[in-house]
Amino acid sequence: MLLKIILVFLLGMVLIGMVGKALFPGALTGAMRRKGLKPPVCGRCGRYVIGKTCACKKG
Repeated sequence: MLLKIILVFLLGMVLIGMVGKALFPGALTGAMRRKGLKPPVCGRCGRYVIGKTCACKKG
């Protein structure tokens, strides 16, 4: 019984994936292309900037 439940769940996930790929074919490639953007880096110390200012400028 548990095996049937697992198989139905996996088949449902495959079906959802196929429908999603048919409706939004370029969604994943667009997200992967946007990964090329680089996060902001502090020019003074080289660390990543979280928020508006770097931690080296606070103290």
